[in-house]
Amino acid sequence: MSLSTKYDPRSAESKWYHYWMENRHFSSQVDYNKEPFSIVIPPPNVTGVLHMGHMLNNTIQDILIRKARMEGKNACWVPGTDHASIATEAKVVAMLKDQGIDKKSLSREEFLTHAWEWKEKYGGIILEQLKKLGASCDWDRTRFTMDDDLSESVIHVFVDLYKKGKIYRGIRMVNWDPKGKTALSDDEVIFKEVPSKLYYIAYQLEGSDEKLTIATTRPETIMADVAICVHPEDERFQHLKGKNALIPLINRPIPIIQDEYVDREFGTGCLKITPAHDINDYEIGMRHQLEVIDILHDDGTLNEKAQILVGEDRFIARKKIAKMLQEAGQLVQVEDYTSNIGHSERTDAVIEPRLSMQWFLQMSEITKPALAAVMEDQVKLFPPKFKNMYRSWMENVRDWCISRQLWWGHRIPAFYLPNGEFIVAQSASEALEQANKRGDRIYTLEDLRQDEDVLDTWFSSWLWPISVFDPDFFRTGEKNADLTYYYPTNDLVTAPEILFFWVARMIIAGYEYLGEKPFKNVYLTGIVRDKLGRKMSKSLGNSPDPLELIQNYGADGVRTGMLFSSPAGNDLPFDEKLVEQGRNFSNKIWNAFRLIKGWEVESQTINKENDAAIRWFESRFEQALLEIEDHFSKYRISDALLSTYKLVWDDFCSWYLEMIKPPYQAPIDQRTYEQTIVFLEDILKLLHPFMPFITEEIWQQLKPREPKHALIVTAWPEKKSFDTAIIDEAQHIFETVSQIRNIRASKGLSPKETFELTVKTESPEVYMVFESVLKKLANLAAIHFADTVDNAVSFVVKGDECYIPLGEQIDLAKEKENLMKELEYSKGFLMSVKKKLSNERFVAGAPAAVVENEKKKQADAESKIKALEESLSKLG
Repeated sequence: MSLSTKYDPRSAESKWYHYWMENRHFSSQVDYNKEPFSIVIPPPNVTGVLHMGHMLNNTIQDILIRKARMEGKNACWVPGTDHASIATEAKVVAMLKDQGIDKKSLSREEFLTHAWEWKEKYGGIILEQLKKLGASCDWDRTRFTMDDDLSESVIHVFVDLYKKGKIYRGIRMVNWDPKGKTALSDDEVIFKEVPSKLYYIAYQLEGSDEKLTIATTRPETIMADVAICVHPEDERFQHLKGKNALIPLINRPIPIIQDEYVDREFGTGCLKITPAHDINDYEIGMRHQLEVIDILHDDGTLNEKAQILVGEDRFIARKKIAKMLQEAGQLVQVEDYTSNIGHSERTDAVIEPRLSMQWFLQMSEITKPALAAVMEDQVKLFPPKFKNMYRSWMENVRDWCISRQLWWGHRIPAFYLPNGEFIVAQSASEALEQANKRGDRIYTLEDLRQDEDVLDTWFSSWLWPISVFDPDFFRTGEKNADLTYYYPTNDLVTAPEILFFWVARMIIAGYEYLGEKPFKNVYLTGIVRDKLGRKMSKSLGNSPDPLELIQNYGADGVRTGMLFSSPAGNDLPFDEKLVEQGRNFSNKIWNAFRLIKGWEVESQTINKENDAAIRWFESRFEQALLEIEDHFSKYRISDALLSTYKLVWDDFCSWYLEMIKPPYQAPIDQRTYEQTIVFLEDILKLLHPFMPFITEEIWQQLKPREPKHALIVTAWPEKKSFDTAIIDEAQHIFETVSQIRNIRASKGLSPKETFELTVKTESPEVYMVFESVLKKLANLAAIHFADTVDNAVSFVVKGDECYIPLGEQIDLAKEKENLMKELEYSKGFLMSVKKKLSNERFVAGAPAAVVENEKKKQADAESKIKALEESLSKLG
């Protein structure tokens, strides 16, 4: 079979993904003879299309699941999507607006019809795009957070928690999104430092010419003021106790009160109290039993209670009020000021603190098992630096506002009677049954009105690791086979920014309902940033199209490119050159395969000269495997890739294949060829989780294989013992070869010109074991062992003095200069090692292997310095 000169990612990716799907290699069923390994996907929004963050996150998940599958585990990766209430409703509203339809003109049912149509058309796009990346999800298990059975789970949980007294309804100060027209939980508020103004406003004392100056960043809310507050120990204002001040522009009198909350050093020491529009003012108002005046509509415009500028947007009103105050002589001064302003995580609108009737979940008790789980490493975070952040949030958690003023989502199962009382039940019919048990009258379904609000999106996705396996569990209380077998899941891969939105809440739900953690390990990825350090986003226009990257560089190139610089928890500084490097790696692997398959095989001879090369690579492979396994065990996925990359590019391609490659047009012996194929197959196994397409392509081209022997389900290599001595000896030879090649390059000598090498060494056997390799790779005619050589270029490798006679071609002055430079560098290096070893804290605290390695560096450096000094003395 003729091999293509170039690897074609497009044809390979389409062919092998179809092959894996057709042969159900991604499928997983309960099998108690195999160890389960399960991952649930962080469900992307149905509004979503593939972006760079998804690429990184899902590449890591796929690497973990493919490796587990090859290890013989029953690997199950559950895909799905989230209904994303706020984001999806905004998309549907925008789509209807483009069609000339106002949401307000539609009934709830009509709007939801449009929303479901939108979801069916666009909701699965991102999952199809993940297939292009190579995601080996069990697509038969695909779930959606508003599937009927998952929706029933959510309602069952709401009813259950309400019956337990953990869900309540009440008027509270909430985070209001005027653009989305809905309440948000504290976690959905993103604080940003923004340039602002501090307005100093004069309030006239009632019945007096005296004025109080008050500093505020929100002059548009003065019409909602109900008091002025000063510190009870502030002597400047003691004479004002019991007096009133007049609100500028509207002249409504408000009392002057005292409260220790006031910061005497901020502004003027006087604080205007506006309970409807500030959480701290609200708490002061509660203590002093003050009136609450809400002057804003739900869209952020001023309502009739404002008396002036009714209908104006709050930010336009701010500018107009400032102008009006200035014209009235009541604006004392304006200062530039930097404010930490809350923004909606979904719409980016500035959050408005607002009193609102909402549903809440009490968090003080329900969070305790989830806090202990992470602190005691029952659930491990990678990197563990996020434990402190997790603890801080969990120890200071507020009750979770779980209601949203939207139509798209899980509707709250509370049913109101004509008198305003409500019944929480699984359905309207259950609510009706409960209502009629009251005995006060006979009710009909027409008498019941269901709550208009829906639940926070996270109230469904916090059940995800349970509900995707057994949505009926919340109804029956009995675990089905899937939940029993696959739960708890193994690894969760997600972004740090949803550690509290989602991760913490899944842990809470896991302990609340199963008394068990939902996953064992949480791998927290970093943010993908551009070369300037900015987060990649469509709005900035700095994010490449992932599908275009796959088209241009191949999925394997993109997967490896993403991982070349993305350690857990740290941001990924993305550069397209990384993806180009990934593509080049694919080409390197392909060319190595073509080289091997292009050799003619001679079955009658055995070339024993290749024995050392084979023994070396056997040990080097096992050493690399040990490194790679260690990296995986610590979730250092990037490091695992880099170790694999070095093994393939440097050790296999650059050294091993050159060591055993036959002369031009000469055959290779059968034994060496077969062993090389074994090495290539083992390398493909290590590479497969990172680069699934090219590895399966080469694997299948090496020889015909049945689907059950496809690479995707082939056994991961088992760790074996290895010979560190031959690895060190080979490295010694490679350094010698590199030095000789450098001499050729620096002298402008042809690689075809043969040299004779003389070595002063206490270990000639190292050179003799690799004699044929050294002669071949360095193009040497002979290797001698002696103490000195005249008119020779010299260099030192680990204390061995090496000489290459060049006769008249040698420049003694230049050689002396080079040796002096190397000696100076070596002495500096030795000094740095000695300094480290003289540090008692380092020696006492570092692992023994690290200290031993430093001592070996010292011995090598001392040996090299001695050899260099001897070489210099011989040059005179």
